[in-house]
Amino acid sequence: QVQLVESGGGLVQAGGSLRLSCVASGRTFSIYNMAWFRQAPGKEREFVAGITRSGLSIDYADSVKDRFTISRDNPKSTVYLQMNSLKPEDTAVYFCAAHSRGISVITRTHLYDYWGQGTQVTVSS
Repeated sequence: QVQLVESGGGLVQAGGSLRLSCVASGRTFSIYNMAWFRQAPGKEREFVAGITRSGLSIDYADSVKDRFTISRDNPKSTVYLQMNSLKPEDTAVYFCAAHSRGISVITRTHLYDYWGQGTQVTVSS
């Protein structure tokens, strides 16, 4: 069992930056592959970025490539999402998620076992 708590969301103007953090507690953080998802009003939850337990494999949704960066600090049990050049369409609740299957980045929502409560990101135009 692992508990995830996100922070760092807020209101930012288009073109601005935010850094999200997700702190894990419970079981050993380094056994989990981590990811960020987001959900906008009226839309399904979608994959944003993922990183394997070692940090050697990373993947991004096409919509955020070259703007967002995912990273992790295993001794601090924390995964980060640095978001630059934010756009109004990035507005959503952002969730971090964890699973311990395999060694690849998984983009499918239903394969993640643990979820945080989410943090709101709002980008104004």
